[in-house]
Amino acid sequence: MSTAMIVLIVIVAVVVVGAAVSLVLGGLGWYGRPGLKRRFGPEYERTVVRHGGDTMAARRELAARVRRHGDLRERPLDPAGREHYEARWTAVQEHFVDSPRQAVAEADGLLAELAAARGYPDGGHYEEQVAALSVHHADHVDGYRQVHRVARAGAGDAMTGTGSGTEQMRTALLGARPLFDDLTHPTGGSSAGDRRRRVEHHVGQDKWLRRHAPHRPHPPAAG
Repeated sequence: MSTAMIVLIVIVAVVVVGAAVSLVLGGLGWYGRPGLKRRFGPEYERTVVRHGGDTMAARRELAARVRRHGDLRERPLDPAGREHYEARWTAVQEHFVDSPRQAVAEADGLLAELAAARGYPDGGHYEEQVAALSVHHADHVDGYRQVHRVARAGAGDAMTGTGSGTEQMRTALLGARPLFDDLTHPTGGSSAGDRRRRVEHHVGQDKWLRRHAPHRPHPPAAG
């Protein structure tokens, strides 16, 4: 083998190794653990748990979500649309007093509809919608998952004659509200005073829900 060929092989090897090192270092800055953990917060930990502690698998999944949905730009709501959704959420909380199961199902459907209105995948593609929401609302997306799980369990309960506990449904409904608030009132689109009044309003609603909604015990186990 000639000297020129050996030099060429060495140069190619150096370039390949350099590119690999750059990818690894770049991954640690964004697609690796530090960048993903900063972006996803509690969602990062939930994904690791779901993968049985396999952090590499969790990072691959989260990186794939960013690639698919990171460039999504939320469509704004006009004031009339915002008022429309707020009125419907208030109605959902009021329905909870007489029909907790129906209210939870309504909350699940309302969040799916609202997310689609903001530009996320349609609610008919639930998993993809949640994946997209997790990229942009990582702190609160799990509240949507919880209310969706309880709503689906409620649909099954209606067929089997069993029922989810009222407290479980109440917790799911309260847990879903922060995402609703994120989607109807983006932080950058309101003043500090508006945000403070909105928080006070929702705290009042949550206290009302806890005070007025019935505490129904779990039904006795069959058999």
